[in-house]
Amino acid sequence: MAVRPVGIFDSGLGGLSVLRAVRAQLPDEALVYVADSRYAPYGERDHAFIVERTLAIGEWLISQGAKALVVACNTATAESIALARERLTIPVIGVEPGIKPAAIQSKTRVAGVLATQVTLRSERFRALMERHGADCRFLCQPGHGLVEAIERCDVDSAQVRALLASYIEPMLAAGADTLVLGCTHYPFFDAVIRDIVDDRVMLIDTSVAIARQLERVLGSNGLRAATGTNSVPPPRLCSTNDGAHLRQLASRLLGLGGPVERVDIAPRDTPAQEPRAA
Repeated sequence: MAVRPVGIFDSGLGGLSVLRAVRAQLPDEALVYVADSRYAPYGERDHAFIVERTLAIGEWLISQGAKALVVACNTATAESIALARERLTIPVIGVEPGIKPAAIQSKTRVAGVLATQVTLRSERFRALMERHGADCRFLCQPGHGLVEAIERCDVDSAQVRALLASYIEPMLAAGADTLVLGCTHYPFFDAVIRDIVDDRVMLIDTSVAIARQLERVLGSNGLRAATGTNSVPPPRLCSTNDGAHLRQLASRLLGLGGPVERVDIAPRDTPAQEPRAA
């Protein structure tokens, strides 16, 4: 089991930010990444659709030998993590917006949250706010258009800069000193956001915390790969569309130049086709 890969999936390309953190934290682990870009973004999909995709992709990754699953998508975590943990036969790690660290670190007691609409309206998000944010004012902003920008590999165009400024500048005006990046796509806007906020705001990106939680879960289940091995393959990258944008972003931001496999992950009552190179 220990030599088998860890599966990581997102609705599209945003989970590459988690893949980056996992590679840094756990360099001896083999990784398989699935971008469900054919159906991205999840932020405007309904609950039943997101649950079905999470389970179908989880089961496909298990069929590929995955020993653990990281649901590297805030929206999929919010909508389906409980059922995934119940139905899938491997450990499942989810992600969630960094409400707790924002509440701890904010000095002004005003924090911004940039996330998808589905995440912001989910019961899981509301529970986080109630548990950790009672004495902090959170300014919650749906990031309409941001996931789509990352999916087309646009991280710094004039249009993206203007869109991000329209979301963030009202938070600054309201006194926010902390900004939660509540979608795994958003850390790829890090440079542009820092240009907008200068040094006035601390950014909360939970990808490192996810990697550390994965390390704990693998260790507690006896699933850690042996350390110090020199034979770890590069991450296997898979996409449910043609994979061109996944290849481009992985190369640009992670330095990964390998091929991307196009995979057909059908609904669970329909046999999936074999993966093929893209």
